[in-house]
Parts: sequence; C-alpha cells; structure tokens
Amino acid sequence: MFDKSTWIKLPRNVLVGHGVLDQLADAVSELYLSGEPLLVTSPSPERIAGDRVRAQFDGISSVSLDRASFEAVERVVEIGREMDAGYLIALGGGKPIDVAKMAADRLECGFVSVPTAASHDGIVSGRSSIPEGDTRHSVAADPPLAVVADTELLAEAPWELTTAGCADIISNYTAVKDWQLAHRLQNVEYSEYAGALAQMTAELLVESADSIKPGLEESAWIVTKALVSSGVAMSIADSSRPASGAEHLFSHQLDRLAPGRALHGHQVGVGAIMTEYFHSGEKGDWRNIHDALSTMGAPTTAKELGIDDETIIEALTTAHTIRDRYTILGNGVSKSAAIEAATITGVI
Repeated sequence: MFDKSTWIKLPRNVLVGHGVLDQLADAVSELYLSGEPLLVTSPSPERIAGDRVRAQFDGISSVSLDRASFEAVERVVEIGREMDAGYLIALGGGKPIDVAKMAADRLECGFVSVPTAASHDGIVSGRSSIPEGDTRHSVAADPPLAVVADTELLAEAPWELTTAGCADIISNYTAVKDWQLAHRLQNVEYSEYAGALAQMTAELLVESADSIKPGLEESAWIVTKALVSSGVAMSIADSSRPASGAEHLFSHQLDRLAPGRALHGHQVGVGAIMTEYFHSGEKGDWRNIHDALSTMGAPTTAKELGIDDETIIEALTTAHTIRDRYTILGNGVSKSAAIEAATITGVI
C-alpha cells in the first residue's frame, strides 16, 4: 500500500516590488488573522520604515531589538503573551525576522516577514538562526504567513548585505550537490522538485551577475525573487538541505573560530568556491561561482573576509564536526587537501 504523504507550509501572500510596503495592511487583511499585531524590529529598520508600518494598523505595539539572541526571543514572547498578540510583524534584516520567527512558534501564532535587507533566504524560510556564544543554532519554525518585500527599501540597504544575500543563494550550487551525494551514499530523502528549484535559483543569480549593481532597484528585485525561491525550496523539502551543505558547515565553523569577522552570506560564498572544487576538481564550476561573486563585489578570498589563511584551513578541516549532516567533506578532509583546494581556487 502506498502511504507516503507530505505537508508543505508556504507563505500565502508574497508581495515583491516598488512601494509594496504600503500594501502591508492589505496583505495581512487577506490572511483573516484575529487579535492585535506586535511589531518586532531593530533600530535601523525602525528608523527607516517603522512609522510607515504603524500608520497602517490601529494601536499596534512594537518592540525594538539590539541583537538576535535567545534572550531577545524570550522578551518578544513575554510581551506577546502580556498583550495577547494575534500575530507578529517582523520588520528588518536577519535579527528581527529570526527572532520573530522563533517567538511566533513559541506563541503559537503566525508572523509576517517585512525585510529591509536582502541579506539571506531566512526572509521566507521555515528556519530561524540564533547565535549563542561562539556558535549559532538553526531552529525549525513555520515560514511566514506573508512576505512583503519593498524593493525600493531593499535597494537602499548597505550593498554588503545584498552581496551577502547573493552569495547565500549562489551557494545553493554546492548545497544541492551535497544533498544528492547524501541521497546516493546515505539514502537521505531527496526531493527532485526542491533540488531543481534551489539549483535554478543559484543559476539565475550567476547568469544575472552583471546586472546586480549597487543602487539599482532592479538588482534588489532579482535578488529578492531568488531569496524567496530558495526559501520556498526549503519549505517544499521540509529541510534546509536545498540551501545548506558543506559550505554552511564551513561558515558555522568560522563563526566559532573567528566570530564577527564576516557576514554569513559572504562566508558561505567563499565556502562554496572550495567545496565545489572538492566536488568537481580543478576543471569544475568553482570558477563560475568565483567569477559571479567577484562581479557582484562579494568576497572570494580569506583576505577579503578579514580572516587569516590558517583559520580558513582549520575551519575547512573541522567543519564536518558541526552537525550530523553528510556532505562532500565526509568524515573530514586532510590539511593537505584543504590547502590544495584553498590555494588552487585562490581563497588563500
């Protein structure tokens, strides 16, 4: 008897484009939510767009966060319970969205994602990334009920945040290859649809690299659509596998060894260059990844990340210990192999 089943949770409304922030209330009204909203934001997004959000909702309460942490999650949960919040609105970049996502799960209510920076695919995915000490926890949660991404705002965000988002998406190349490898060697469940969507999204950005430039709203449009597609791929797979492989393990290990030196997206981009070399060798697609990142202005070397060569090699040889996820790194790569990959690809 065939008894396979799946439950895919996706945003109901996705608005992307010029000036769509002013349609936030309309997007929320179509969700038929009850109760009062709680706005979760941080100082810069609050300054940029807080009043535009509050103008669309009567008597909305708000909380501003200085950083993403489990303490911040507890603070939002406490305020949400005190006011009996019906749903959360996350306005900002990674911090407010990750915190609101996890808090909404605790409060058993929905949340709406309103990104002000196209820095990572967490704006639509069902996973929350919260730092703690020298490590970062990836926690499963429901994806947003709606996403309202105003490309006018996103185009004005610091360019390094946009290039970090681009690099995060381009790293799907190696994440999907790792997923396929785990399927072949470890019988890990694989979704052809999710894998194809994630890979197509990475290819879209590589092919559009020349069009992604600072200050262009069209660039924000391209990047945001890619981030949404990548997040949807993870929801379809019910896993971060379509967008997280060895390159993410490498980044997480860098967070432990050299915390705060570089943005997550930039680290996974550099990691993708090297892990693609492991997958395909010197004649593989690592040059396409390298050239696309370089064209956009994203880091491609240890020096550009602000991290010394020795730390890069240590992270690459120990990344497999981060979590129980099979990748091209297997049970670890030797120091000589790591040095070869980093040297040939120009990372060190």
